[in-house]
Amino acid sequence: MKKLRFPKINSIGFGLQWISTGAILGVVIPGVVYYISGAFLWPLCVIGGVVLLAFGVVFAIEMWQDFGRTPYYKKRLAEDIPFDAETQYAVVKCSICTGEQIAGFKNKTDGTFKEVLKIQSPKDLEYFKKIYHLDAVRKEY
Repeated sequence: MKKLRFPKINSIGFGLQWISTGAILGVVIPGVVYYISGAFLWPLCVIGGVVLLAFGVVFAIEMWQDFGRTPYYKKRLAEDIPFDAETQYAVVKCSICTGEQIAGFKNKTDGTFKEVLKIQSPKDLEYFKKIYHLDAVRKEY
């Protein structure tokens, strides 16, 4: 059974929706109404400002909570991409040209590779080994 998870505001693009909603309510609609009729709709400006302020506060809290911790996309890595030692083995694919390294799992029967994590430092490789309880990881070029 999969656990119910709520996405963070800044993780899947909701930030743009919050900002555009606040800007439309607080600037665009009052500006158009003022231009057409000469009436200033200050309540909409206040509502738009509150939406923008609320987004700023929530975004700041999320960034503060994540500061110095495991990035959000890595927190449930082992749950989202399971490893079966019977049918897969851990491998780091290395590019000869660019030096880019991708950790993942290769199927023993058909050789398909499932990417898990981009290795940018030795800490990333150690983290990969730790979350999947691995002793050694093969390198393939």
